[in-house]
Amino acid sequence: MRGVKPHLVVNNDAVTRAPAPPAWLSPEAKKEWRRVMPILIERRILTTADLGSLESYCTSIGAMRDAQRILNEEGLVIEGKRHPAFGIMNAAQTTARLCAAELGLTPVSRSRPAIREDDDADTLLD
Repeated sequence: MRGVKPHLVVNNDAVTRAPAPPAWLSPEAKKEWRRVMPILIERRILTTADLGSLESYCTSIGAMRDAQRILNEEGLVIEGKRHPAFGIMNAAQTTARLCAAELGLTPVSRSRPAIREDDDADTLLD
């Protein structure tokens, strides 16, 4: 993602209980949902409005893992051409990386000082 990165802020309307992963997610995507949901709940930055981004992230991780599995079984080259699963995996990795940054799931996004507790907020009224 180029430019200024989004600031993640603790939200009072944050999701406090992990919803079940959507039924339509692949098994790999559901595994990722269950893996990251406790992390996001603990940080109190995920709202119901953000669940779409989480779905996109998990879908991308699932697609990436499925494509990698296919490449492991069939190889990178088929009939002298790059396997189509490689392009799918590459696109899924890019989408997953962008969504992960938005959700605060990357080392760089977690290190931003904008992730703060509510009582650390400065006010001009004090």
